[in-house]
Amino acid sequence: MNNQKLIARRSKTLGPTYQNFFDQPLHLVRGAGTAVWDADGREYLDCYNNVASVGHCHRHVVQALCNQAATLNTHTRYLHAGVVELGEKLVEGLPGEIEVCIFTCTGSEANDLAVQIARQVTGQQGVIVSEASYHGVSELTRRLSTDSYPSADRPEWLAVIEPPNLYRGPYRRDDPEAGRKYLELARQELDRLEQRGYRPAAIMIDLIWDSNGPLIAPKDYLQGLCSEVRKRGGLVIADEVQSGYCRSGRNWWASDNYGITPDILTCGKPMGGGHPLALMSTTRAIIKDYSRQHHYFNTFGGNPVSAAVGKAVIEVIENEDLLQNVNRTGAYLEAGLRQLASRHESIGDVQGCGLFWGLDMVADPATRDPLTRQQMTRLGSLLVEQGVVTGTSGRYGQVLKLRPPLPFSKNDADRALAAIDAALPQLQL
Repeated sequence: MNNQKLIARRSKTLGPTYQNFFDQPLHLVRGAGTAVWDADGREYLDCYNNVASVGHCHRHVVQALCNQAATLNTHTRYLHAGVVELGEKLVEGLPGEIEVCIFTCTGSEANDLAVQIARQVTGQQGVIVSEASYHGVSELTRRLSTDSYPSADRPEWLAVIEPPNLYRGPYRRDDPEAGRKYLELARQELDRLEQRGYRPAAIMIDLIWDSNGPLIAPKDYLQGLCSEVRKRGGLVIADEVQSGYCRSGRNWWASDNYGITPDILTCGKPMGGGHPLALMSTTRAIIKDYSRQHHYFNTFGGNPVSAAVGKAVIEVIENEDLLQNVNRTGAYLEAGLRQLASRHESIGDVQGCGLFWGLDMVADPATRDPLTRQQMTRLGSLLVEQGVVTGTSGRYGQVLKLRPPLPFSKNDADRALAAIDAALPQLQL
């Protein structure tokens, strides 16, 4: 099919709300592992999709989906072993005292429910998020997504704190007190929230700060921040849609990497390997308190097909030792990215962990002026010409984002590094 005709049909049918990546949108028709193919049969290395967490169209996951879909699919008001088995498997590795799972279809639903629960059990209404954060598309989570609407429209109950960006932020890597100083900024915002008449129900933290980076925060900052929120009566919600499921390396959950114990943990995209499945998990005490007045039901959340898929994804991660692959390939990719940064002045900083890396792109390394969104779109398009699919992130859209499926290999990393090396000289700054 001619791409221009498909674009015209898409625009007419779906409207302008839907957008495309790159100067020339990709028309993808097939995927396998870390590769995708377009309608002309050209192969691309996927360095972007954490949705297909264990690789595109993994045979074990597809078979689990097909087998269950051919047997039964219904909701959770009937007994079915599948959703219980998935929950039991997850609880084995969830941090702290989190031992209760509630399944939804999307991270937006999971985050929305997490805040509802925090407000109910604390009796408080305030919520704390980072500047330029993203947490979902429901009415509530869109308000938490400070990258999605003008700051003048923020509700009074929302406290917005400065993210711990040690490259672009007010306190940087050369400051040994950076963590303490970012924490003090957060305290000031919490004070302002209370002065407006709102005590915090919860802080919601994306533990990779995807919309800003990725970023790696000072441990003392994050641990101190959680302590400060709890001291004021609030709960800690770890939004691990981006950072969880082995993505950050070392552990399944970034919470464990930072040594924090959230009261609520959410996850989404990677859980279903491409199938809509998400999680809101918490402690037994919190859910018991919430359930005194409220019950939760989601027609498709935790249905037998989704449960079978979710369990199959975990089995693939375990059987193929994907956490160790994240550690090995992530370290290899990091070394290669830092070598690129030493040769290309437009790479201002290399940030990330595991298999989630960002190149903060600059027009001038001395001033750290970011590349424009138009320049970043062009860079992404140049990489597509090299056969590699990437994304963008960052407060100014200036970060080249590399977030491939977990089976990403050293050979894949070499291919991605070569593509970046070839594309950067073609970028007109």
